Amino acid sequence: MAKPARKRARNKPSRMRLSPAERARVGEIFARFEAEEGDPATELDYESPFTLVVAVALSAQATDVSVNKATERLFKVADTPQKMLALGEAGLKPFIASIGLFNTKAKNVIALSRILVEDYGGQVPLERTKLQALPGVGRKTASVVLNELGVEPAIAVDTHVFRVAHRLGLSSGKTPELVEQDLLRIVPEPYLTRAHHWLILHGRYTCTARRPKCDDCPVADLCPSRHLFAPR
Repeated sequence: MAKPARKRARNKPSRMRLSPAERARVGEIFARFEAEEGDPATELDYESPFTLVVAVALSAQATDVSVNKATERLFKVADTPQKMLALGEAGLKPFIASIGLFNTKAKNVIALSRILVEDYGGQVPLERTKLQALPGVGRKTASVVLNELGVEPAIAVDTHVFRVAHRLGLSSGKTPELVEQDLLRIVPEPYLTRAHHWLILHGRYTCTARRPKCDDCPVADLCPSRHLFAPR
């Protein structure tokens, strides 16, 4: 008799239910982040929704510093979809050759520029479904754009946010999507539009992957993982 087929495991949303004490701890974490930096923003340089979309798309598997160096020159000659199309894929590549995956990124930037010109009159559609439909723009890129422009209190989960959320006990989700769901559920509403930036910056400069700077951390006493990095 044939064995019944196994059901494929699904990513079930974790239903984090916070006790009053835990809710207070989470609130205090973000209150301290706010005290450190009240108005955080992306470290990518941009001047318009279009240049923001391009910069964020280029930043995949690359540092903001390397992207800013490339776009400083690029945006002087191509800061609109029309100018980017005129530059063309071959013309774009020399500007971004220092960034990882530049061939694919050049193809996507030209393709999305064409769609913006042909379908949206050269304007970036600030709606999630339309943004995510653009070449090279996934959920994370769309979340960064929508949050940065104040359209939607989104939280884009990159490696920094994923790491910090787990270390601070804000999520136990095994995928970026599950971590995003947890954060959107538990971050106090007044901090939602800024939580994305605080978590990224904290992971980039303080709660680093290999040697977190716990002695310089403003929320170290609230962190359930600090003992893991204490000197032995």
